[in-house]
Amino acid sequence: MKNIPRNNNFRKKSNKYQKNSNSKYSSKNSNLSNRNDIFLSNSPNNNINNLNESNNYKNNSSSIKRRKPINKSNSAVSNKGQNIYQERANKKNFDDWIWGKHSVFEALVNERPINRIWCTSEIFSSEKFYILLKGLKSKGVLIEEVSWNRLSQLTFGASHQGVALQLACSKTISLEKLIEFSRKNSTNPIILALDGITDPHNVGAIIRSAEAFDCKGIIIPQRRSAGLTGTVAKVAAGAMEHLPVSRVVNLNRALEELKKNGFIVVGLSGDGQLPISNFHEKSPLVVIVGAEDKGISLLTQKKCDFLLRIPLKGKSSSLNASVAAAISLFHLTSD
Repeated sequence: MKNIPRNNNFRKKSNKYQKNSNSKYSSKNSNLSNRNDIFLSNSPNNNINNLNESNNYKNNSSSIKRRKPINKSNSAVSNKGQNIYQERANKKNFDDWIWGKHSVFEALVNERPINRIWCTSEIFSSEKFYILLKGLKSKGVLIEEVSWNRLSQLTFGASHQGVALQLACSKTISLEKLIEFSRKNSTNPIILALDGITDPHNVGAIIRSAEAFDCKGIIIPQRRSAGLTGTVAKVAAGAMEHLPVSRVVNLNRALEELKKNGFIVVGLSGDGQLPISNFHEKSPLVVIVGAEDKGISLLTQKKCDFLLRIPLKGKSSSLNASVAAAISLFHLTSD
């Protein structure tokens, strides 16, 4: 019987021990769980998630706030583009332009001097315009068939009705009349032919020099050349009124016609073998001046009887087209 209470005491003690140990263990676990919570809350992954969430919120809020300024900036860009377009339209000189079916038709019937015509294919093939436009094209007037949108761009949205033209500052004459005119006024006339000179300032300066050195006429090809615009007339300073101009469809064919009429064709080239000071031919001459960057075309060079060069002593390899024309005319017209 004595052993029983001992065992009970032992059991009670062991139970107390177990309870104490469980409580301590559970308290330790609770402490560990608290520490884990703290650790998890302070962990970098959790912080990154929190930052991502905050950034997403900021981005969403900023995107909402920025919608209005974006629209404002787009409207500002569009307004700026419209302003630039309007400024270009205002700067472009339309004093020598005519558009509209009735206005253009009256200008064609009254034979006003014309530099260039733009029209749609419908206008060109119409009964009202076809014969007139075809006749002008054969006389050297440049006629371009363009789309309706392209013509609207050229006229900056004007009511063009499919046709527009640019007037010339003076009338041109045919090549036959130019040859006849030059023969009557001189035994050894000189005629200038321009090949690929598209700058109107150069064309105006060449016309001024040609008139000053008693040149008898100018030949301008239909394409790849500046026409007789207001800029050309202004730079020429009145010389256009005293110098006949012929606008030809094909320059090489015109040179062949001039050869048949006794003219010698001379081309100015930096690669010419003969210096211009050593050229002493006394006969009717056609002097060809090419563009500064390309010079005379290869096909036109083959039509030349002589290729002359202007000797240069400085480091510059070429001259301005109008300057080269003036120097060559000075040498060719001096006794």
